[in-house]
Amino acid sequence: MNKQWTYEVVELTPNMMGPPMSERIREELDRLGRLGWELVSTAQLTPFDHVRLVLKKEL
Repeated sequence: MNKQWTYEVVELTPNMMGPPMSERIREELDRLGRLGWELVSTAQLTPFDHVRLVLKKEL
């Protein structure tokens, strides 16, 4: 039987006044991991662009 997946895309906006982006990414991945999501890919076109996290979870 083939596995079926559902996907989620999360965008984190840069914020100069908040915690470092690496900390925000880790916190978001920890939160989503507890919900069963697995990171598939990341994308950021420029250093000042949103960070896009692409995740999947088995149906």
